[in-house]
Amino acid sequence: MTKLLTFRTFLFALLICALPASAFAGVFISVGFAPPVLPVYAQPPCPAEGYLWTPGYWGYGAAGYYWVPGVWVRPPRVGLLWTPGYWGFGGGVYAWHPGYWGPHVGFYGGVNYGFGYTGVGFVGGFWGGGFFHYNTAVFNVNRTYVHNTYIDRTVIHNTYVNHASFNGPGGIMARPTAQERMAMNEQHFGSTPNQMAHAQAASRDRSQFASFNHGRPGVTAMNSVNGRRFDQQGRIANGVSSGQLTAHETRNLEGREANLNRTISNDRRANGGYLTGQERQQVNQRQNNISRSIYNDRHNGATDRYGNNEVGDRRYNQQQRIANGIRSGQMNAGEAARAENRQQNINRQIGADRRANGGRLTGQERRNINRRQNNASRQIYRENHNDRRAPR
Repeated sequence: MTKLLTFRTFLFALLICALPASAFAGVFISVGFAPPVLPVYAQPPCPAEGYLWTPGYWGYGAAGYYWVPGVWVRPPRVGLLWTPGYWGFGGGVYAWHPGYWGPHVGFYGGVNYGFGYTGVGFVGGFWGGGFFHYNTAVFNVNRTYVHNTYIDRTVIHNTYVNHASFNGPGGIMARPTAQERMAMNEQHFGSTPNQMAHAQAASRDRSQFASFNHGRPGVTAMNSVNGRRFDQQGRIANGVSSGQLTAHETRNLEGREANLNRTISNDRRANGGYLTGQERQQVNQRQNNISRSIYNDRHNGATDRYGNNEVGDRRYNQQQRIANGIRSGQMNAGEAARAENRQQNINRQIGADRRANGGRLTGQERRNINRRQNNASRQIYRENHNDRRAPR
């Protein structure tokens, strides 16, 4: 065993010698087995102007690989772009190359992290006039808060996406371009304190461990560091969209989120806008409980099946509109709970009518359901377009 470890160490040293000096400065971790593939996830909306997207990635610690959620962060200063970190295979080991801030995006292993990071370069936007301009063809931006936007769909290529999370045999076979090499040799800035705290929090969260989640992290993306409440809402929205969360389950989850939001708001009013350490611990404990419930509800086998018919299509469309409202923050937890309560009541009525008529609906019953869905539809529209938004 000692000889094997010594040999691997020697091979790793050879790998390090073959890397550019700028890359050498950032290699701190080597592992003997590959990280999991990148999970597919939705990007939360940008919380405010000046924030840049940093993709999620697999970190490594004492418990093995863990997922660090993608997150919107502020750069160290205006004009800097983020080059994501990546795992590179060579000499029998997987070496981690941390990300960095710089005037241009450098080499990140050819890994397709999505959201503007296609494997080569960056197409999510650019700095100009002291402001970052967001390409909404690849970025999820809430234009109520962010105004420097444009659309360039020419950067989108509908080709096969390799979700491998490392560079090298069995992963992504890519080498730095001349432009990327130039960027690698520019002045760089490491992760901000917020980014480091974000990664450390993920390393302590068991639901993020690959050994626990089997490559399906409990939290894949967040709208900001410590943006726990948005992440919960994003996970609920994904469950609603996929049908993994029924209207009944969503109503219960959103009711709990609404109660927690009220508690946070009351605590902040009592403390001049801040939460005490004890209050933060209590909030985190309640969010952990909700997080487990979201996971359990999405994996309990209970799903909403709408049927291939007009009534089923209407139910499906209503759920997608609710999911979009939750995901964008236009529908807060209380509004989502009420919307799903209405959908649950409609679903119960449909089920009762079908049971009474051998699995079918009469014409009158269809008209009654359609009238109730029209009322629900108008309410969804109002809740998606009023001034009450999910807390940040």
